[in-house]
Amino acid sequence: MNLSKQFENMKIKRGPDYKPRTRHLGPDGWAKYTNRLFLESSPYLLQHAHNPVDWHAWDDEAFELARDRNCPLLLSVGYSTCHWCHVMEEESFEDEEIAGFINQNYVAVKVDREERPDVDAVYMTAVQALTGRGGWPMTVWLTPDRKPFFGGTYYPARDGDRGGHVGFLTLLQKIKESYDQRRELITQSSTQVTEAVQRILKAGSNGSLPGETIFQTAMEAYRERFDPVDGGLNGAPKFPSTLPVRLLFRFGRRNPDSDVLDMARLTLDKMADGGMYDHVGGGFHRYSTDTQWLVPHFEKMLYDNALLAQDYIEAYQVFGDERYRRTAEETLQYVQQDMTDPHGGFYSATDADSLTPGNDMEEGYFFTWTATELESTLGRDLAAIVSRYYSVGAVPNFEGRHILHRKTPAADIARQLNISAQELSQAIKRAKSLLKAEREQRPLPLRDEKILAAWNGLMISAFARAGFILNNSSYLESAANAAEFILKHMVTDGRLHRSYKEGRARHPAYLDDYAYFIASLLDLYEATHAIHWLEKALELENILAEQYEDREGGGFFMTGNDHEALIAREKPAVDGALPAGNAVAILNLLRMGMFTADNAYTTRAEKALTSLSSSLTTNPTAFAGLLTALDFLLDQTRDIIIVVPGNEYAAADPFLEIIRRHYLPNRVMAVVSDGHDRQALENIMPIVRNRTAVDGKATAYVCQNHTCELPTSDPQVFTRLVGVKQ
Repeated sequence: MNLSKQFENMKIKRGPDYKPRTRHLGPDGWAKYTNRLFLESSPYLLQHAHNPVDWHAWDDEAFELARDRNCPLLLSVGYSTCHWCHVMEEESFEDEEIAGFINQNYVAVKVDREERPDVDAVYMTAVQALTGRGGWPMTVWLTPDRKPFFGGTYYPARDGDRGGHVGFLTLLQKIKESYDQRRELITQSSTQVTEAVQRILKAGSNGSLPGETIFQTAMEAYRERFDPVDGGLNGAPKFPSTLPVRLLFRFGRRNPDSDVLDMARLTLDKMADGGMYDHVGGGFHRYSTDTQWLVPHFEKMLYDNALLAQDYIEAYQVFGDERYRRTAEETLQYVQQDMTDPHGGFYSATDADSLTPGNDMEEGYFFTWTATELESTLGRDLAAIVSRYYSVGAVPNFEGRHILHRKTPAADIARQLNISAQELSQAIKRAKSLLKAEREQRPLPLRDEKILAAWNGLMISAFARAGFILNNSSYLESAANAAEFILKHMVTDGRLHRSYKEGRARHPAYLDDYAYFIASLLDLYEATHAIHWLEKALELENILAEQYEDREGGGFFMTGNDHEALIAREKPAVDGALPAGNAVAILNLLRMGMFTADNAYTTRAEKALTSLSSSLTTNPTAFAGLLTALDFLLDQTRDIIIVVPGNEYAAADPFLEIIRRHYLPNRVMAVVSDGHDRQALENIMPIVRNRTAVDGKATAYVCQNHTCELPTSDPQVFTRLVGVKQ
């Protein structure tokens, strides 16, 4: 079928509600230009489907065409909620002169980094090697054999724009001239850059398994860079992932007299008080552009909210502070209300930009307020309270508008207003409801509704853990629904897929997809005691072992053995905005070894950790995820089995309440019926054999290092056995 016919069919499929995203429209309202991205399902690719640039998706056809035309490729990588990606699209890719030059002299390829993290990782490494920095949009020039020879990030359209000396059009012209006239130099450069990428992405050589002193080394490094005023690490921008508070919690557990818990607490408080947190609708924006967590980039990513919800849930266990519980609950409620597909999966992100009353796209408009808007929505008296509580002063703090944030403790504000703390709390609760209702009348930011297995795995873990710790059945239901969605719609012939959109799953899954989803299934099993979650986790782990594991060297590759071959094959171990796939996969193996009493899982985990140990020892702060797995391995990890009489699962509650209330990160837990359904579980978990509910009472069995304590039906004895200090 020719391309025009495919476009015609897709236009019919998309229906009359489809609106081309372009300023180039014909008299009938349809786009003047349509390119191959119109046939894609990725929201990011569809944003560029009507640029005058003749975009291709990443496929063999694009590289064959470049080879036939004897021309370079222009690779542009971004994601749907990226503010500067939108800027470069509007300035350059919608510009007919620039697009015409690209079409005449290049083959243009557009990639959604969220669907193709393998492509993104390889060429981001190239850009960082070339320029010393990276980011999105990412712009890379390639030879037809996929080797990079030049690259960068955002470029202004023309010389002098935004203070830049050389604009994108000039750069395109100069690079094409070099490609045509100095081909040997281009070939040499592309070979050198490719070799550098391969060296960088190759995992470090084996060392020996690190000991506990590595935690002290990491904590000293974090202390040196810690911001004692605003928390997090010194400098701007500030990302929530750069100071891994859950690792601090684990170190604080090992060293109760350390100051690391104070570091974690300050960071959590400042993030939740700042403008990076959405005080009206719940949930966190991507990161802060300043040192005070005040002015964010306003996109909201599913993975940030999943990881931060888990941070605050653990903080609630560590400190017992209700503020942390509320922050986690508001974040999860935001995801339930605004980011959940009707069939159960979780959407990926919402945009930073939204429409203003003047019909302009403006970053942060949806989330910010003027003093006049506050008063018209709340009335004068309530607006005065809100302005005091959320630091709305005389001078706006963002583009003539106010980002709500907290600078003064609530108790102090109540005293200043001469009202009780309860009256203040009720007033703020009422105001937030009114502000949210008013805000929802504004044009909503774009929502990226693709469903990614990895990010869903993180959010399933957040709901499962919160559901267990807070004893909240609604959260457990959200977790189970999302897991069922992935198993039903994103697993084919036993193999997981990366992305789901428009009724179909696409792209073979990556290490992150398997690792995060397997972890979430283990979390669901512990939270619900339903054995099929554990069975599915073990099934998917077998695929990971067969297709992704480096059996010779240890650890896991990002892509499976049957995946498209790129210029390098990464074995991801360094944490970025998300935990490294190897770190999560290793922790999964350690947990499975505990569940199944099969030492083969633990041996594989130790081999993987050892394979990455030289890099881990050299720069431990880059490997917080691996340190978390190492903490699990080196700790006195406990197997906790609670056997209930018959099917009376409620009989386990006195024991479960102890686990809910106390921070016990390094344990596995199973609640087992003494009834008729034990055989399948015993086949997986031999440790439950011969474990019974003694004298018809719920009975706990606690084992450590293959040694089990005497069974107990006494919660006080159980408290001591699980390591809670009284």
